[in-house]
Amino acid sequence: MDHSGGSAEPDKRTLRRELLAVRSRLPADDLRETAAALAGRALELPEVAGARTVAAYVSVGAEPGTRALLDALRARGTRVLLPVLLPDNDLDWGVYDGADSLARVRHGGRTALFEPAGERLGADAVTAADVVLLPGLAVDARGVRLGRGGGSYDRVLARLERAGARPALVVLLYDAEVVERVPAQGHDRPVDAVVTPSGVRRFRDASR
Repeated sequence: MDHSGGSAEPDKRTLRRELLAVRSRLPADDLRETAAALAGRALELPEVAGARTVAAYVSVGAEPGTRALLDALRARGTRVLLPVLLPDNDLDWGVYDGADSLARVRHGGRTALFEPAGERLGADAVTAADVVLLPGLAVDARGVRLGRGGGSYDRVLARLERAGARPALVVLLYDAEVVERVPAQGHDRPVDAVVTPSGVRRFRDASR
């Protein structure tokens, strides 16, 4: 199938539904174990282990868990930025100061998100990050990420591009979500690495 043209979005919608259905059936014990494994694996990446600032996110529902990683980074003295969803789907950012610094926020009819309750740093704060952790549903052998479809992180990636910022782009997934091919469009920017509970796969060299 040709994934280079207009067929990409319908294909993406179908794949998103399939992947979300699989996630919804994961047992709670698996989710907890995965979160701990992901934290350890992510810190095996030199870019993450040595980062001064990491832009991350708080996982919700059956997403690969990020809480353990957020706390591990903070314990190492890493500055962790978390997103705040704006009405236009763009992202502002705030600093993670531990679980007590998070507020549960519901945006319309969407799933409630956990966002930093403190000072807002502005949408451009992400351009100072050494690493940007991207949510996703799958990644393929080229490093092309399948996102949730909201467009928020497309804006983040475009902002990084405009600023000439080159943080390491890392996606956190379950092992089965590393697939042969994801429907792609011309503007899709490959990630540098994927972290799964069983290990790390790099798509681009850190010294690029």
